[in-house]
Amino acid sequence: MIEVLIIDDHMAVGMGTKALIETEDICADVLFDSAEYLSCITKKKYDVYLVDLFMPNLNGLEVTKGILKHDPDAAIIIYTGFDIEPHFNLLLENNISGIISKTASKEQMITTIRCAKRKEVVIPLGLFRQLRLQQFSAKSVLQSEKINEIPITLTQREREVLIFVQQGMTNKNIAVTLNLSQRSIEYTLTELFNKLRVSSRVEAVEKAKSLGILSKINL
Repeated sequence: MIEVLIIDDHMAVGMGTKALIETEDICADVLFDSAEYLSCITKKKYDVYLVDLFMPNLNGLEVTKGILKHDPDAAIIIYTGFDIEPHFNLLLENNISGIISKTASKEQMITTIRCAKRKEVVIPLGLFRQLRLQQFSAKSVLQSEKINEIPITLTQREREVLIFVQQGMTNKNIAVTLNLSQRSIEYTLTELFNKLRVSSRVEAVEKAKSLGILSKINL
């Protein structure tokens, strides 16, 4: 039996996914609050994790990092309704086992889960066709130096969100302050993580400080 944990803040999506994937060899639990993932996975061991990328409290990247710290062999599939291509390299660096759209068919979902259990990686064909060989090459010192030389350009929205994150504001409070949806803030944060090549709010602030980005914004 393949034990699956679905982590998604939308109850209808989480329960719908559970009903979709449960078969004779797949059993699923659903967690709606990403902040509670650690207490959940310490009580029960799962074979595969279906993790939504954009969530309040902790986003999919932060949850992925925490799960792998607890269980380095965990198979994690990013499960999202958003365009994944801009974040693909960052997800690879965080050792995910696959990516699948929330619009995927039952057959696609089940196949991806079974492949992840076998330590096989599944990515959408459209994304695969756009990849270049160097995207799969191991990180080297030279690559790191080149990354550091490339100036990072943030949008006005990203700069605003970064300042609020530095001040310790939650996604919900930032959304209220900017008169935006919480989903929009989560998406902006993930864009920030991608540009800064980090996977958490704390790392984003630290990286922005080290690059002098925050000091420039605050001038």
